[in-house]
Amino acid sequence: MALPLYLAMTAAEFSAARPLPAHPAWMACHFSPYGLGLINFPGRLPEGAMLVVNDRTPIHGHDPDVIAGQLREAAERLRPRAILLDFQRPGEAAVRSAVEAVLAAAPCPVGVSAAYAKALSCPVLLPPTPLLCPLENQLAPWRGREIWLEVSLAGESVFVGTEGAAAYPWPDAEDIQPVFWEETLRCRYAVRRTSQGIWFHLRRSREDIAALLVAGEKMGVTLAAGLFQEFRRNQ
Repeated sequence: MALPLYLAMTAAEFSAARPLPAHPAWMACHFSPYGLGLINFPGRLPEGAMLVVNDRTPIHGHDPDVIAGQLREAAERLRPRAILLDFQRPGEAAVRSAVEAVLAAAPCPVGVSAAYAKALSCPVLLPPTPLLCPLENQLAPWRGREIWLEVSLAGESVFVGTEGAAAYPWPDAEDIQPVFWEETLRCRYAVRRTSQGIWFHLRRSREDIAALLVAGEKMGVTLAAGLFQEFRRNQ
């Protein structure tokens, strides 16, 4: 794979995995339920790892300067390649303030989820490219920005019947034969006919994701991020 793929791992996964993936990411620091800053920092990280902060616990009364100071100290101590602010609860003014404070203080690159990155000049984290969306369409609104792209092996099923079409998640995308390649979407698919209609099962394999990232590198993608538990299952 041309670009580094960072795999987000819990503390338990860090302890149990032998060997660690080439590019591990700590998942995750989050807002303290009883203090002004963040909790769940690792004691140490492998060289070149990524440090992830998420908003699993909603922000409430936290101090942006405390958060920025904690992450600056952690970056100086742990020496991560980058920090990822993976905030998925949109519209929080307090989160915006925290993001701005971290960007001003951090001694390493900081990527920010698309929910908060629009008005900033930092790398932006985009969600996995939808299986029914060309990569070019997803990246177009972020032209000129450094992009970190989340990737996933999860599939999707589309049922087409007499009353229209509907899409469903296909998290455990097992092989269904025959499999065809769709070049525009950079995914593979299988067709299954039933008495009620037709099912299209779509997914991206590791090889498809590698091809996706080769194309993405020409459009501003500089690294990829995924879940260790998902890629480990599909080895």
